[in-house]
Amino acid sequence: MGKLDGQVAIVTGSSKGIGKAIAIELALEGASVAVNYKSDTAGAEETLAQIRAKGGKAIAIAGDVGNYEDAKALIEKTVAEFGKLDILVNNAGITRDKSFKNMNEQMWNEVINANLNSLYNCTHSALQHMLNQKHGHIVSISSVIGQAGGFGQANYSATKAGILGFTRSLALETAKSGITVNSICPGFIETEMVAAIPADRLDQIKSKIPMGRLGKSEEVAKSVVFLCADADYITGQEININGGMHMG
Repeated sequence: MGKLDGQVAIVTGSSKGIGKAIAIELALEGASVAVNYKSDTAGAEETLAQIRAKGGKAIAIAGDVGNYEDAKALIEKTVAEFGKLDILVNNAGITRDKSFKNMNEQMWNEVINANLNSLYNCTHSALQHMLNQKHGHIVSISSVIGQAGGFGQANYSATKAGILGFTRSLALETAKSGITVNSICPGFIETEMVAAIPADRLDQIKSKIPMGRLGKSEEVAKSVVFLCADADYITGQEININGGMHMG
């Protein structure tokens, strides 16, 4: 038996990276999972294949969660397929790094929309289902950059810090309804996004991590399972997974 047998989960942006690892881990623990993606069809199919190869149950649903109607359709399709919704993982996000003086309006708005507006879109559409059943877990993926800042990442940092404030506020509103709302703040994790960082810069980053290594997507995924399966008295919190890089 898995810790999440009979539960239904949505993981946004789960065709690769941390989102993919979360979707797989939730499925391994027995949850039926909706794998959301915007355009990476091949990546989504690979996530599904890995889940199904291990005996898990999942479907793939395309949609730009930065668009309210797409996000609403994601929720509705999941409920239509599986009958309910227990877990929402807000993972979708992008970067458009540039020093603020050189950051144009498009770079700002794209990151705000993908990382923060998507949080509203998905959660607003999912919340009523959870309120009706008086049960649910909402986990949003923030970042150490939202806590400590990052050079050339004013847009990204603003969205990830916004996730933390959103988490605390929604946790207060839903605590009496059997719903937990938490966020996870990964440090530098071995993903495609981090792999794009120049090697010399990556060496500098590693030197500032007390554990001396990058994190693994699976380590983030296991913390999501914990928050959804074993943490009914934890809400409004941020879980730091950064190897000791930031201890705020």
